[in-house]
Amino acid sequence: MDNPLRYQASSDSATRSAPPMKSGTWKDFIHITKPGILRTNLIAVFGGFWLASQWDVNYGKMLLTLLGTVLIMASSCVFNNYFDRELDLKMERTRNRSLPTGRLTPKVVLSYAIILGVLGLSVLFSFSGVLAGLCGIFGMFVYVIMYTLWLKRSSTWSTSIGGLSGAMPPVIGYVAVTGRMDLGAWLLLAMLFLWQPPHFWALAIRRVEDYRAGGFPLLPVVKGIERTKLQMIPYLVLQIFVPVLMYAYGYAGIFYLTVSLILSVLWLYYALKGFRTQDTDAWAKKVFLYSINYLSLSFILMILDTVHK
Repeated sequence: MDNPLRYQASSDSATRSAPPMKSGTWKDFIHITKPGILRTNLIAVFGGFWLASQWDVNYGKMLLTLLGTVLIMASSCVFNNYFDRELDLKMERTRNRSLPTGRLTPKVVLSYAIILGVLGLSVLFSFSGVLAGLCGIFGMFVYVIMYTLWLKRSSTWSTSIGGLSGAMPPVIGYVAVTGRMDLGAWLLLAMLFLWQPPHFWALAIRRVEDYRAGGFPLLPVVKGIERTKLQMIPYLVLQIFVPVLMYAYGYAGIFYLTVSLILSVLWLYYALKGFRTQDTDAWAKKVFLYSINYLSLSFILMILDTVHK
């Protein structure tokens, strides 16, 4: 286990004062839920639900599943803000968030996180099924306890293990329809689990000094940028097999297979170019943005080419 104290910034960085305190607004309550993450994952929930439904969609249940999932994701993000509030002061990217600046108080944010989580799980257990609710609990546990409170502060494994939480949204959507963890659910989990590390490491490479200042032992901080580039490759190679298996086992059609294969191979190609680039920051930005578009396009293609019942 890596010791995060080895990667702490200098005392000057660690003792930065918070920006001037301002009064919070409703926008602060929106921002601490990380709406960008919520938007991306809602597509994944919808995709999982649609794939399992095979075009025979219960729209009422789908909307309630989307609502329950977005509430637990929002809760997890708010918990993340709450527990990281002191560390966020050390990073330029995060020191103007609502908690570090004092626009929202820790007590209010903690209460907000609990309320969102209780509401979200209540909706999932009541309308989407027990398995969907259990997947929601698992995702929250991994993100809040294992990732935020433990691994993010202590190990380079934080990104990989934390990816299990990021893989839950489409699985929740899928099991809300099927009520079981069959091959389709595992393939959706694999798609998101394999996507997360190379996606996040591209961002971490761009912000490596910021994360170093925050004291986070992420892979590029501890092992270096070249090692991080290398570690992205196995995930991207394995990602290529997901559309193949989706097609082979009758979940999606040839159109999805063809375009997703091209997208997957292109992502691997762009990642491999990182070993020859002279401008690491520009390369990492390109790979990061490509990864976001890759995920959205993959789910759109899967939805459009889901096999009918």
